[in-house]
Amino acid sequence: MSQLKPDFSQLSIAERIQLVEDIWDSIVAENPAAVQLTERQGQEIRRRLATHEAEPDSAIPWEQVRSELFQRNH
Repeated sequence: MSQLKPDFSQLSIAERIQLVEDIWDSIVAENPAAVQLTERQGQEIRRRLATHEAEPDSAIPWEQVRSELFQRNH
């Protein structure tokens, strides 16, 4: 791996978040087993899903959350 470190501070926060998402997606695509959940994480996901299924109107779509985050950080 190269010793050069990019200056990520030159990117906007939105661009850095997108970069992290892209890197994460590439890791999962290359090796899904590398990102296995622990039992506790699985339990938490199941708990949250049950909460959502009991109260579906309480959820906020990801697109809305993401948009609000990007607006705050510009």
